[in-house]
Amino acid sequence: MSAALEILQSGPLSTIQDLGRPGYAATGVGESGAADRGSLRLANRLVGNDENAAAIEVTLGGLELRAGSAVAVAVTGAPCEVTTGGRPQPMNTLLDLAAGAILRLGIARRGLRSYVAVRGGIDVQPVLGSRSTDLLSGLGPAPLSPGARLPVGSEPAIRPMEGRPSQRFDTDDLVLRVVPGPRDSWFTRSALKRLLSESYVVTSETNRIGVRLDGPALTRVRHGDLPSEGLVAGGLLVPPSGKPTLSLVNHPVLGDFPAIATVLAADLDKAAQARPGQRLNFVALDALAARAA
Repeated sequence: MSAALEILQSGPLSTIQDLGRPGYAATGVGESGAADRGSLRLANRLVGNDENAAAIEVTLGGLELRAGSAVAVAVTGAPCEVTTGGRPQPMNTLLDLAAGAILRLGIARRGLRSYVAVRGGIDVQPVLGSRSTDLLSGLGPAPLSPGARLPVGSEPAIRPMEGRPSQRFDTDDLVLRVVPGPRDSWFTRSALKRLLSESYVVTSETNRIGVRLDGPALTRVRHGDLPSEGLVAGGLLVPPSGKPTLSLVNHPVLGDFPAIATVLAADLDKAAQARPGQRLNFVALDALAARAA
């Protein structure tokens, strides 16, 4: 252990995340991990860590921390004001913090989640092979609060990444690619057509577990309960209200709402950055293929 970070302010929600703990669904343990995995991977590459090193996921900004000794960090994800010692700093690049220096993240201007990686990674105790906080099961470290001290791992052998890569976060409508199913047969044909032709709005009921959407109700032809079955991130689950919920990385292992469609894994990082009030549009892969032909 070479250093420690002291949390001074944690903002609305800050947690430790890596790429999760896959492979335990059969025992009732979900994968969890960073909601925007691309931003986590980028932050780790910038400081020279393995891409699975644990970092801090910051929801809506507001994080403030002090370096116990000199460390290198990088901030990626949702754009926000970043300062060290009160001086503005760029995102998506390597930042050197002297011992005692304070790093502050302002409120996110676009997107929802920012990531702070430190060279060496956050070296908290792993649980089932992961250092991720799982809000649903309670596994992993607790959400961060003022006064928490985070150990930092040993200096990695890999050199930090050079340059300043860019990231894009839209404030306009987001387009997410989907494949129908696995329970699209439970719905009318017009329901799937409606999902693919109408916009849905992200409500304030959004977290790492899922995003509740508002928009046209999706009508079922098959009623009654669905026997509990395995869930995946990206499933568009439809409760009796007909308004879909998009499951994210911290989703339950089992569920009993039918999924009319599933968002591609490649689009889940975008989905994880959708803010309340933002509109989502869903496009079927076969429609994209037909348009390109």
